[in-house]
Amino acid sequence: MPRYKLTIEYDGAPYQGWQWQDHGPSVQGVLEAAGAKLNKGEPVVVYGSGRTDSGVHALAQIAHMDLAAEIREDKLRDAMNFHMVKHAVTVLKAEIMPDEWHARFDATEREYLYRLIDRRMKLSLDRGRVWRIPVKLDADAMHDAAQIMIGKHDFSTFRDTQCQAKSPIKTLDEITVLRAGVEVHCHFRARSFLHKQVRSIVGSLVEVGMGKWDAEDMQAALEARDRTQCGPVAPPDGLYLTKVSY
Repeated sequence: MPRYKLTIEYDGAPYQGWQWQDHGPSVQGVLEAAGAKLNKGEPVVVYGSGRTDSGVHALAQIAHMDLAAEIREDKLRDAMNFHMVKHAVTVLKAEIMPDEWHARFDATEREYLYRLIDRRMKLSLDRGRVWRIPVKLDADAMHDAAQIMIGKHDFSTFRDTQCQAKSPIKTLDEITVLRAGVEVHCHFRARSFLHKQVRSIVGSLVEVGMGKWDAEDMQAALEARDRTQCGPVAPPDGLYLTKVSY
């Protein structure tokens, strides 16, 4: 059975996240339904590089699936997109991989982008795709405070209570906060992340950007290892999985 690596983009707003859910549509479910139509009606399991929460978007999610018969890569891509034409999910690329290759376990690094826009006026074009903050943000102060998070730490403060990871200890390799035109972008890079870790950190960084917190408050929150010391959790609207490295 040939194994295919899929590079996927999606708008997370219509879905209950990546993983199959009983109470609503999922990105995984959309892909598996399309894959089954190319597999003579037999079920297909699609394994992602990681789960994204309800409402979170992806520019380059990576997944894999096995099919009963080999299909040319470009034809597979186009056929998958044909069967998902009514969905906000698109296969950008399909590649045949070795049988032992795994989208999740072979990943060495993941990158996320969080988009903020600091303007008073409501959003029309980017509603659901960026978090609007109605006051001016100090991106430089946010960047400086974010550097406290770099390295290996116990991130219990920035870990969702429903997180299923065995340990709250993670290593963040890079966090960059910069102004990009009318937006403020927060870039994160690490091997893996805890459930809602990025959104939790962004929410606290916004407190810094608004002048409610400073770098010392960010340090204290991290060292507290206490979820109640986290700032407001950022909504999923502005979060994008941008790259998975192997």
